[in-house]
Parts: sequence; structure tokens; C-alpha cells
Amino acid sequence: MGKTFKMLLFAAAVLTLATGCKTRHDHYTVIISLDGSRWDYPDMYDMPFFDSLATVGVKARMEPSYPASTFPNHYTMATGLVPDHNGLVNNSFWCKETGIRYSMVDSTTRYDPQYYLGEPIWLTAQRQGLKTGNVYWVGSDIPFEAGFPTYYRRWDDQPHWNFDERVDEIVRLMSLPEDERPRLVMGYFDEPDHNGHVYGPYAPETRAVAHQMDSLMHGLYLRLKALPYGEDINFIIAGDHGMTEISTERFIPWVDVVPQEWIDEIIATAPTSIFVKEGYVDSLYNRLSQVEHLTVWKHGEVPEELCYGTSDRLGDLIVAPDLGWQFNPRVRSGYGAHGYSPKELDMMVAFRAIGPDFKRGYDAPYTEGEASSFRNIDLYPMLCHLLGIEPAPVDGKLDRIRNILR
Repeated sequence: MGKTFKMLLFAAAVLTLATGCKTRHDHYTVIISLDGSRWDYPDMYDMPFFDSLATVGVKARMEPSYPASTFPNHYTMATGLVPDHNGLVNNSFWCKETGIRYSMVDSTTRYDPQYYLGEPIWLTAQRQGLKTGNVYWVGSDIPFEAGFPTYYRRWDDQPHWNFDERVDEIVRLMSLPEDERPRLVMGYFDEPDHNGHVYGPYAPETRAVAHQMDSLMHGLYLRLKALPYGEDINFIIAGDHGMTEISTERFIPWVDVVPQEWIDEIIATAPTSIFVKEGYVDSLYNRLSQVEHLTVWKHGEVPEELCYGTSDRLGDLIVAPDLGWQFNPRVRSGYGAHGYSPKELDMMVAFRAIGPDFKRGYDAPYTEGEASSFRNIDLYPMLCHLLGIEPAPVDGKLDRIRNILR
């Protein structure tokens, strides 16, 4: 049986979704994040499930928030706040309040709730009487004063769940008795990001893992659809950022252009945040402004379109390398990276959705500009709308993506 015919059969099956007499307040939502799921991977690689969802559900190219990195953007999707406002200004940063360097790989800072601002969607929902389930989404295992998701698992609990086990847990949560069943389930999968970093976005290994994730999502969707209330489930696949190629030739070592005696702290991420000693800000700004393939801003002067640069967790200077360039103490291993401007095509994310509250066969238009961009800050108000709950005050706007809803 040919691929096209199989896809048509699948499309015909999913088109049988019907809302009956139910309202969106009776529906469930399952949202999945595929880390590093670049917007054009379904066009580049063999991803028939993504292709089918584009035919019978909603397809969109989603713009991440700046910086286009994992922790900031997952928490942005959960809170509707840009990283400049949600506390996670990068995967690592220096916090003036504590004098401590936060890192997503350091358990002493990763699990400290003082670094996480805003109200994640699971707390918004539970505050209004709904149950939620979570499988490894960033922030879900943080001990907020308001609590945890109804169902969750700490990232470093052992044994660590593999992808199949994560799928099983999502299906288990959605199979619970009605009075125990979460109305919202969020799941995280750390591919195709890993292969994209190691091999680059155009490598056969990245192609293979993209196909694997497509097949995994297809299996998850079919299992959810087979539940007695499967027609009441809104199924969403998104991601945090894209991926671009890097090379050893496009590398600027900051140790060559930043005098150590001028600075207090430097956080070598993309973008790089530099806390400068008193009296040296202008000198270092002028020096870095002369370096090819770097853009440097003073604190508070980052272009408004990036919604970045005002948090006190960012340095006196913020330095952004051009797409595909590195500004680090040493060249990174691997052939792929992210963290660049969300306006870059390589940083944008694939979005798919299907279910009773989404349009069918809808390709969401994307043009630059506040009114028409499909931005990840808008997912939080959209999830609140699907759940029938009141959102907290956020940066996102439902009206910007209302066009994808029925």
C-alpha cells in the first residue's frame, strides 16, 4: 500500500471527529513538545503523520521567543510570558538577587522556585478546579507554593522514562476514571534536538530521528483516538525552537575580545550576557561593536521586537552572534545550535493541531508583524480558552491565533 494512499486513509479516519452536543468545556487537551522541532523538518524529511495533520487539522509555522532555547521557551509556552518576564532569561544566567549562576543542569538551581516567575498553565487550571497531568515539561517539577500538577514526575527521578514509557504514561493519564482524569496533559520529548545538535539539521541521523518522532506521535494519537472519549481530545504538537548549522570556522572566542579585568560575570550562552565592572561599560560596548558577526546592546536597549533585555538577570551588555556563529570561550562540539533571533527562519517551529476545537485542513498564514505572527506566547491563552478557564495576566494574546480555532 503506497504512502499517499495510507495518508488518505488516515485523513479519512481523523475527519470522522465530531463534537456532537458537547462544548469545548467538556473537551480534553493533550499538548506535546518535540524539542528542536524545526518548522520545515516535515518538508525536508519523511514525516507522514505531520503531513496528514496538515491536511486534516491545523498547520502553522510558530515563532519562538528570544532567546530560541529550551528552558526559556518551554516555560514561555507554559506561562504566556516572554523569557524577559518569566524569569528564565536563558538556559543559564547569573542572578543578581542571589549572586548565584542558574543552570538548567544544576539541580540546586533548577528546582529552586525563586527563579521561575509567572503562573504556569497547570496552576491556573488547578486553581479553577481542573486536574492536570505532566510528563517532563519544563517547570512541572518545581515546588511552587501553589503546588505541582495533579500528576507529574521529577526529571531526575529514576528510572528515567524513555520515549515509549512517556507515551504510555500520557495514555494512562487519559485512561483514568472520569473523576480522576486530567483535562490537560503536557508531554516533553527531547528529540529531534539532540541529533540536531550532534549531527546538524541536515544530517541523515536527524532525518532518522525526525521520522522516529513522527511515528511515535502517530502511535500516541491513535491510542488516544481509540479511547471511548477520543473524539473529545484536542491533540497539539509544538516545539521550543528550531536548529541551524554551525562550524568551527564561524567561531569568535570571547576571551580574545573581552578583557577579563573589565568584567564581573560572563554567561557564554546565545545571546551572551556580560556583567561589566563599573567604568568599563562604554569601553567594552565600543570594542564589541567593532567585531564582525556580533551585535551588542546595552541593558534595556535590545530592539523592542525581541521583547528582551530588561530583566535584572541580564547583564550590562547583551551580545548576539549572527545566525550560525558562536561566541564562546571555546568552540562547541557538534554541528547544530539554536538561541538566535526568533525572526530567523531556522529558529521557527513546526506546529500541528487536530481535535473538536480546531479547524480542519487549515494552513495558518504567517507574515511578519505583531498582528499576524503565530507566536508561542499565545499558546497559554489558547490553552485557557480550550479548558474554559480565566487566564492570568500574560504577554500572549488569544486574538492573534484565534483564526486556528473553530
